[in-house]
Amino acid sequence: MTTKELRQKYLDFFKSKGHEIIPSASLIPENDATVLFTMAGMHPLVPFLMGEKHASGTRLVDSQKCIRTGDIEDVGDNRHLTFFEMLGNWSLGDYFKKEAIEWSWEFLTSKDWLGLDPKRIYITVFQGDDSAPLDEESVKLWQEQFAKVNITAELDKEGKWTSENVRIFALPAEDNWWGLNIGPCGPCSEMFYDTRPEEGFTELTFDELVDNGKFFEVWNDVFMEFDKDAAGKLTPLEKKNVDTGMGLERTVAVLNGEKEVFDIEEFAVLFEKISELCDKKYEDNKSAFRIVADHVRAAAFILGDEKGVQPSNVDQGYILRRLIRRAVRYGKQLGIEEVFTSKIAEVVIKQMADVYPELKNNKDFIINQLVLEEEKFAHTLENGLKQLGKLQESKKEKKQESKITGEEAFDLFSTYGFPLEMTKELAGEQGLTVDEVEFEKEFVKHQELSRAGAEQKFKGGLADQGESTTKLHTATHLLQAALQQVLGEHIKQKGSNITPDRLRFDFTHEEKMTDEQKKQVEDLVNDWIKQDLQIVCEEIPYMDAKERGVVGLFEDKYGDVVKVFSIGDVSAEMCGGPHVEQTGDLGHFKIRKEESSSAGVRRIKAILE
Repeated sequence: MTTKELRQKYLDFFKSKGHEIIPSASLIPENDATVLFTMAGMHPLVPFLMGEKHASGTRLVDSQKCIRTGDIEDVGDNRHLTFFEMLGNWSLGDYFKKEAIEWSWEFLTSKDWLGLDPKRIYITVFQGDDSAPLDEESVKLWQEQFAKVNITAELDKEGKWTSENVRIFALPAEDNWWGLNIGPCGPCSEMFYDTRPEEGFTELTFDELVDNGKFFEVWNDVFMEFDKDAAGKLTPLEKKNVDTGMGLERTVAVLNGEKEVFDIEEFAVLFEKISELCDKKYEDNKSAFRIVADHVRAAAFILGDEKGVQPSNVDQGYILRRLIRRAVRYGKQLGIEEVFTSKIAEVVIKQMADVYPELKNNKDFIINQLVLEEEKFAHTLENGLKQLGKLQESKKEKKQESKITGEEAFDLFSTYGFPLEMTKELAGEQGLTVDEVEFEKEFVKHQELSRAGAEQKFKGGLADQGESTTKLHTATHLLQAALQQVLGEHIKQKGSNITPDRLRFDFTHEEKMTDEQKKQVEDLVNDWIKQDLQIVCEEIPYMDAKERGVVGLFEDKYGDVVKVFSIGDVSAEMCGGPHVEQTGDLGHFKIRKEESSSAGVRRIKAILE
């Protein structure tokens, strides 16, 4: 089975269960400054899991493109990917555990769908602790599914495979509980597949069975059934949610009997291209081939995203630069002398553009940026390697400790464009370590992005939907309307990022704004705030919204029914974020900074006082 076939089967299955298919959101999160990228399928649905009404209803299904940056150093093993797709289905206060578990079983085992062998399926549930008990309801529901095919499914409460009949393992909160410090939370139930059934029963812990690759996770059902307060007390939610996630690439590997995620057809095509470029075989250079393929694939999707990220030394651009340069370095190790990342990206675009048309629409931008970044890095890589060699020789001669100081590592970053992670890798190959603590201090001193910030993982927590965030989100609608009045109708939103303290708004415009223009925009927004305009939300067909001239950021990313937020006669936009009811609730609007974001794109940072 190909990824294309599994993606379609999943969407078709849940559509048959009354779910509305929704499009993948952008890789760049909206209204969430806690992460750099969309890192989980549920991430774009945060407002709706918090109670916001979704225009497409209470049953949803999609395939969401995701980027995870915390595992970059692990890419090259059997399962880690930087870019991946997450299949997910949601119940927003609709069905709960019974339907979710029954449908999970049906989709996995039915001959009409995936047709997996029930004898090779194993389940985990929440073990229970001082806050909440063992998830006995899920245990019972899973036992009922196994009983349909005459399989006895015993539970082991300690997470150990103590007999052949043990099919369900109870694991602690760190494995099978979803939630942050406060807010909606609940137990998870994960599904695993035995990749080596010929080995039979072996008396190991569940963790050992996963670590040695025998049990391979294919799906996770999250049951949000409690609300946790600041004191840690759990109260049952009146409206319970279901959030599931199936890694597309991993599941295809399992379905095809592959032991590793890189063995699927999607990567085979990329490996063929890399082999053609370096005249080497994948089987002899697996790690380097995987890193190049994964990183270029991820870079192509980041560059091709609707919000137009470019390589830089901050935020998403920093991760993008790091991926491209790491791919180039491993390409050089394989003996590729020519500029090559764009050629691999062309294969990615050809593969995926039918599902993600933004890749085709932004092909020229993707190719040009990869060529520019690769050429730029080629000029610095050689000098950087020489500098590292000099540092090593110098430390040997002076009989110093074999450690690169934070200042030296930062110089490699600022002068030669080496991310810290690359310096660590290169230094390690030469027997050197890096003073990361001092590097961080240098980084912060120069107001650059800290590595810790760049690698925050999205843990499944809900974004800040507090009062200040809601106000700032509403203010972006007024800001866009004001910019169009002052600068012209060519103004289009290219992305936004909102924290509880400020809004950041990117828009198309070639020239720096004058002080007079910034004041005109501020005055317009504050005038509309003083008018205390009512904000009206309508749910209408997408085509009706288009005919009315309603603004939409992503023209190919909306469902059949959309939410339209109108602010008097000032603004009408398709949007899913949180809003206040009257503009008078916003306070005083002030622009703090206006600067260049990228070619032809300006950026405004503003606050509400």
